[in-house]
Amino acid sequence: MKDKARVVAMDLRGHGKSTTNDDLDLSIETLTNDVIAVIRTMYGDLPPAIILVGHSMGGSVAIHVAARKEIRNLHGLVVVDVVEGTAMASLVHMQKILANRAQHFPSIEKAIEWSVKGGPLRNIESARVSIPSTLKYDESRECYTYRTPLEQTEKYWKGWYEGLSDKFLSCPVQKILLLAGTDRLDRALTIGQMQGKFQMVVIRHTGHAIQEDVPEEFASHILKFISRNKIGPNGVEIPGLIKKWQQ
Repeated sequence: MKDKARVVAMDLRGHGKSTTNDDLDLSIETLTNDVIAVIRTMYGDLPPAIILVGHSMGGSVAIHVAARKEIRNLHGLVVVDVVEGTAMASLVHMQKILANRAQHFPSIEKAIEWSVKGGPLRNIESARVSIPSTLKYDESRECYTYRTPLEQTEKYWKGWYEGLSDKFLSCPVQKILLLAGTDRLDRALTIGQMQGKFQMVVIRHTGHAIQEDVPEEFASHILKFISRNKIGPNGVEIPGLIKKWQQ
């Protein structure tokens, strides 16, 4: 993918090695402001053509950023396996899900092993890339624990997903929704998809982390999305105009 586009992967607040004055403030407003601030700091007032890509909770952040209409030269929105109806329904079970996962690991390798054997991932190679940065070493307990204490952020969960489908449909850019199963569509998205308001691709044989389970296929869908919508380095490329400028 990096042969065709620049890929920027930023730390979300409370999720990476960046620190803030309040790493537990995972409200959708704060996360959205963070992303906009990073893009503005990187590119100023003249950004290249930008496509936002977000998975799960990150998909919600990407939708909110796009809906704010504050990013100049935004031309695409890629949302990966997050749907308002499914997400809202699962929130009541979230604390139990978090409590039932392995909480600490004697080594990073053991955490990687668990993530594939008992956790959410299916690809050991991608787990070796993604899992280490999700952990931190606890000196007092002499083990690795999760960097992000999600169970302490419950008051923000509803805000991540409430009204998300309508917000997604209202974003004034080209959109694609990548799903691990058709059963995830809610009513608003089903109607929107029938009306052609966004492209939808269902990727079978994966879990929730599509971009990790089948990274090559995931990358190919993003490149096809860029090509299909004729998004070039500076925006949408109109063949007739390009030829005129070249002459």
